[in-house]
Amino acid sequence: MKIIKYFFEFLFIISLFSIFKIIGLKNASNFGSFLGKFIGPYFRSKSVIKKNIKFAMGDINNEKQQEIINEMWSNIGRTFAEYVFLKDFRYNKIKPTHININGTQYLDQIKKNGKPTIFYSGHFANFELMAMELDKSGVKTAAIYRPLNNFFLNPLMEYLRIKYICPIQIPKGRMGMREIIRRVNAGYSVALMMDQRVSEGQKVSFFNQPAFTTTIPAQLALKYDCELVPIFLERKNDISFEMTISKPYEIEKTGNEDQDTKNIILKINQNLEKMVIQNPTQWIWSHNRWKL
Repeated sequence: MKIIKYFFEFLFIISLFSIFKIIGLKNASNFGSFLGKFIGPYFRSKSVIKKNIKFAMGDINNEKQQEIINEMWSNIGRTFAEYVFLKDFRYNKIKPTHININGTQYLDQIKKNGKPTIFYSGHFANFELMAMELDKSGVKTAAIYRPLNNFFLNPLMEYLRIKYICPIQIPKGRMGMREIIRRVNAGYSVALMMDQRVSEGQKVSFFNQPAFTTTIPAQLALKYDCELVPIFLERKNDISFEMTISKPYEIEKTGNEDQDTKNIILKINQNLEKMVIQNPTQWIWSHNRWKL
């Protein structure tokens, strides 16, 4: 039954991609926004979304809560539609310029030093643009991603990521970790999303709630002296974005590896909290982040 489900999902998505391509980027993004608001709520539990918002935002009124939910689905729909146009984003075919980048001086510094760096963020705005812009800037980038469960659709998405986002794509998991280490040893920086639950990680506070968090950045920082760089991506309107690259920071080693690891991922979670608060409508609240 799962094969049949995945096959029809694949056909449906390919049909939508064809429509998006015909109507053009701006119309596709707007249409995706409509689809996200209309279809999205049927795919994810409303109770999980509302619980997550309450964890992070406290007791906000129902009107504000619904605004966050509606705009979240809108952004997810836009991001889905924009996959068809990754080539245009990659080669700057969108006029006026689709993205404004703050903090380019830090990228220049990183390229000059030639030292592998850990760039991290969360699923904000069109999150795929982060690794793309790093790669376009000349930073040797390896992006970590989670393969889709749909094995009909996954090869297409991997093709798009490799061709237009960055050529070095590393799937999550133990085999992926070996490849990450190999790439870091070869001078590559790593780009990854830190805001999703992982089965293997440490329980660290995220919005004052324990949350399993990957320790990959901490392991790399401790073993290879990688600096850490938070990146925040924000959708300013329908198809324009702003990416803010923060100043690289080094970690403090105390000699207690377990405590150092916890301190590193706690700081990462605290930085992610600030990003969520800055624009809660563009984070993906539907993920069961606090499931233990």
